[in-house]
Amino acid sequence: GAICIQPCPPSFHGETSFVCEDRKWQMLSDACASLDVQSLFQVRKQLCTDFGLSAASFSFFSLIVSNLFPPSRGYPKVCQADFSCIIPDILSSPAIPGNIADIVELLKKISLLLSENVTRGKMKSYSRIANHILNSSIISNWAFVKDRNAGSILLDSVNLFAGKLLLRNGSESIQEPFIATKGYSIHRNTSGKSFDFSMEFNSTGNITGQMVIPEEELLRLPRASKAISVAFPTLGAILESNQLDPHFVNGMVLSVSLPEELQNILLTFEKLNKLGQVGAQCVGWHLAKRRWDPRACELRAHNVTTVVCVCAHRRRTYRSFSILMSPAAPRSSVLDYITWVGLGLSIFSLVLCLVVEAVVWHHVTKTEITYMRHFCLVNIAASLLVADVLFILAAVVHNTNLNYQLCVAATFFLHFFYLALFFWMFTLGLLILYGLLLIFLKITRSVFLAAAFSIGYGCPLVISILTVAITEPKNGYLRSGACWLNWYETKALLAFVVPALSIIVVNLIVVVVVVVKTGRSSVGEGCKSQDLSSMIRVSKNVALLTPLLGLTWGFGLATIIDSRSLAFHITFALLNAFQGFFILLFGTLLDRKVLILDYMNIFYTLRNCSL
Repeated sequence: GAICIQPCPPSFHGETSFVCEDRKWQMLSDACASLDVQSLFQVRKQLCTDFGLSAASFSFFSLIVSNLFPPSRGYPKVCQADFSCIIPDILSSPAIPGNIADIVELLKKISLLLSENVTRGKMKSYSRIANHILNSSIISNWAFVKDRNAGSILLDSVNLFAGKLLLRNGSESIQEPFIATKGYSIHRNTSGKSFDFSMEFNSTGNITGQMVIPEEELLRLPRASKAISVAFPTLGAILESNQLDPHFVNGMVLSVSLPEELQNILLTFEKLNKLGQVGAQCVGWHLAKRRWDPRACELRAHNVTTVVCVCAHRRRTYRSFSILMSPAAPRSSVLDYITWVGLGLSIFSLVLCLVVEAVVWHHVTKTEITYMRHFCLVNIAASLLVADVLFILAAVVHNTNLNYQLCVAATFFLHFFYLALFFWMFTLGLLILYGLLLIFLKITRSVFLAAAFSIGYGCPLVISILTVAITEPKNGYLRSGACWLNWYETKALLAFVVPALSIIVVNLIVVVVVVVKTGRSSVGEGCKSQDLSSMIRVSKNVALLTPLLGLTWGFGLATIIDSRSLAFHITFALLNAFQGFFILLFGTLLDRKVLILDYMNIFYTLRNCSL
């Protein structure tokens, strides 16, 4: 974790930072630069005279330079109005991390101070400068730029500058290999406007994209206006190099500058990676949060090569759009089928389990230990039943992008009831240990109920409230694209993973203790009381029940270790989607008392009710 800062070689200025990881120095950031942006503008007076610079242009460039690099002596002289004289020096400089940072800062200042009356010449020079640091061959250098938001700053700067582009004869098109800008005049009588891009992504081929303004949207325009679109085939990879989320951009980034009256646009993206049936997600770049947000878009169509999205254009929130795909979790129709069939059977089984427990309650809870066991079982079944229903609700909310607040609420209760499931399993494990190890210690029913409710529902409630209270104000409660706890930005998921894994470990110890104790009794270590015999019988049942309820979640570790293995994901889905069925089978139906004493009672009760 130690940080080491080293000076740059003699021909560069700046510094390089290293961090110690696994007893090796790893580069953290590289601010070594060879460019001197100030000197780019220090040209001779004759050059200024030849191009006829106005006083306003002179002042603008002076302001840029003074903001970037305050001059050590003298007054910096400036270049012509389209600043094309600085391009040769920039293009001849290596696109190393330090130079990239300086060029991003330069483009930012130009967009802030020279974005009025953006002519074709200005936009052409601006695009050539941006193209130099967007080249596909230097994307890896962006990972060592000191400012981790440099890619987002570049995107904002280009959007701001391009949005002020003046259109000649109603249209404009400026094309560079890695950035393209198109603009058209639009009005309400236009039948619909399409922006088509075909650009180089790497040496192997091109990538295409299209932005369409539907005719019904153009009818909203009160007057003639303009629409600008900018395409970036490589910026998606640059943005993700500084993002913690493993989802990667699988198409070009399309930015738009439209009148506020236009709300929805149609975007078509060609996939960069066309291998495998990997699901795509339409997203918009959130200007304030500086991350991809799935709430900006909806998926309209999807095939092996292209994705069609409908996106909401908001000047202050969403201006840039693309598609994401996950490199880790395999998408399979088998997984989806197992999940939904398992959830349906689980919900039905849990309802049946609660009905059976209600019917036979008075017969199977005659002793304190059986009462406590069935009380825990009922709460486990109830918690899982509510969690399964909320899981379906969270999936519906995510798929239709209904409401952010509704997604937060669904995640909170899903978190709470899944935690309650584990903490009731933990309570059941403690109950088994109590029956096996503390034979002569008796606890009253009221003490048990108070302790059980405190553990089963009190602990999950405290953890859930603290999680949402700490992470939601920072917009880090939800993960991108799902109604579930965030991992990559705030690690909110640890509030579920740590308690769950801890309880799995405890339950594993309980099962080991049960096996040891029952093994000793089987070889005859003395006669036990009737209550102890009953407890051993319960322990055998729970020894089978506990792995199915808790230890099966340990297979989740296998999906983390090898996230691409479809076999691990299918095994995990099978064991956990059918949890409700396992609870009914092993917790209720295979209970010896229920089988022998109460099935006829259930039959006669149901028959009498129907009569």
